Amino acid sequence: MMINIYLVRHGQTYLNKYNRIQGIANAPLTKKGIADAIDAGKRLSSITFNHAYSSDMPRAFDTGKYVLQQNPSDIEEPIADKAFREENFGYFEGNDSEAAWHQIGGPDGMDNYAKMISKLGMGGTADLIAAHDPYGDAENNQDLLNRFIPGLKKVIQNANDGDNIMIAAHGTIIRWAVDQFKDDTIDVSEPIENGSVSKLVSNADASEISVEYYNNLSENV
Repeated sequence: MMINIYLVRHGQTYLNKYNRIQGIANAPLTKKGIADAIDAGKRLSSITFNHAYSSDMPRAFDTGKYVLQQNPSDIEEPIADKAFREENFGYFEGNDSEAAWHQIGGPDGMDNYAKMISKLGMGGTADLIAAHDPYGDAENNQDLLNRFIPGLKKVIQNANDGDNIMIAAHGTIIRWAVDQFKDDTIDVSEPIENGSVSKLVSNADASEISVEYYNNLSENV
């Protein structure tokens, strides 16, 4: 048997609505964002979670609670863990997304986020953003590796074989995580939707992790 990890992107926030970069910055869920989270919970309601975690950012923690309200488990709220928080975009936090990506990647022919990811992957894109941050606060790929992977391995190793784990997190960090373990059939340059589910499958010691699907909005989860 294996351990199933369901990565849920938080519902829409006001900064999402206004197309602003949102990493360690946080905005509350919109009405649509609450509906996104509830819908994700309904789509996952056939799966009983044995463990539930979230980023320590309120938008992800709140999403996790809405998901759990629809779940047959007796877990009331996720365990918040900063390992699962969004990438820190440093100076670019709160900026208009398209303008920032053009500023960062445009001189090299990558004038939007999808082009950056297609050419550099998620890790290379994080490195490029960090290199352009004049304050040096943005996380690079090594920072993400040092933060996320130990957190993921810890929750897997604390689970039992066959367990189902929910982690409510963020668009970029989920795309980055999927990029670490995916095969060539999954394209993480495809935008990830609020309330979508991406699934990882791991053996008990987290030495073998694969991606079952990415950015799923269907009933088949």
